[in-house]
Amino acid sequence: MSIIYHVFPDQVPPVRPAPPLPPVRTDEIPRLVEQGKVTVADALRMMRSNGQASPPGRKEPDAQQRERVEEVSEELESLVGLCRVKKLVSELKAFVEIQRRRARAGLATEPTVLHMIFRGNPGTGKTTVARILGKILKEMSVLEKGHLIEVERADLVGEYIGHTAQKTREQIKRALGGILFIDEAYSLARGGEKDFGKEAIDTLVKAMEDHKDELVVILAGYRDEMTRFIRTNPGIKSRFPIHMDFDDYATEELLLIAEAMLERRQYRMAPEARARLVQVLDGGGVERPQGNARFVRNLIEKAIRRQAVRLVSAEECSREDLMIIQVQDFAEALPNKEALDSSFRGT
Repeated sequence: MSIIYHVFPDQVPPVRPAPPLPPVRTDEIPRLVEQGKVTVADALRMMRSNGQASPPGRKEPDAQQRERVEEVSEELESLVGLCRVKKLVSELKAFVEIQRRRARAGLATEPTVLHMIFRGNPGTGKTTVARILGKILKEMSVLEKGHLIEVERADLVGEYIGHTAQKTREQIKRALGGILFIDEAYSLARGGEKDFGKEAIDTLVKAMEDHKDELVVILAGYRDEMTRFIRTNPGIKSRFPIHMDFDDYATEELLLIAEAMLERRQYRMAPEARARLVQVLDGGGVERPQGNARFVRNLIEKAIRRQAVRLVSAEECSREDLMIIQVQDFAEALPNKEALDSSFRGT
């Protein structure tokens, strides 16, 4: 996304801006020209503006939608960490809104290309942010539905010639009006020139042109693999101008995520359990666990099951007993490094 500044020499007289044109649907413009209600020059301005404002036939966001944009934005802000991602999403919202205002004023607009690259380790919030983005773009009338279709290589690549294009088009059709989220996108280019993954990429690129007002595509995966994927596929970089990097969570952030997960389920940790969790998140004497928020979710779910096993044979349980996660629940959930690795795999 770039901003171009035009500097005119002092001797050139200032250019008076053209008066703003009323918003008109693209399919109505030819009729207005035939009726003599607008000039050909004004018609061209309208068509250019419509190309960068809301897609034809889609209404401008009303007051309720703007309110919902703020509500969804608050949902993003409530997530732990992700400072750089939140800042970039805020910039995208401002960019889309200002381009719409410029279009209404009859001014030249920048292309609103929102295809994105998400780079980061598992559990860093990529899918969650993509889902929230879909909601924001729907309420801003950029996307009609704003839903998220999450796919991977197996959903796109077929087993014989022609099968890949068919499978990819089916997923694209499902995603129209929303976001197509391709996880581990670099796997599409791993098999070399004869691999069917290249056919999936070609089909995807064509669909992005054919449905530029109906679809946002997000390619996601590990940072290093995605960087190599972009470097070896120059056409990808130019078609995906927005890059978001998702950093690993710090121990303090993972602890906040764990506490929020427990609170939503109406549980809380005893002080000793909290100390044990911090020890585990710091590595507990072994290598720091991978998986970020996904690891924490697995750990919390295991601790809840261990608590259930611990309490089920008791004759009486108080409300407090049912809510408290004790240190032994974490200790039994993750007694050693093998259990750490197992939790990350989700086994």
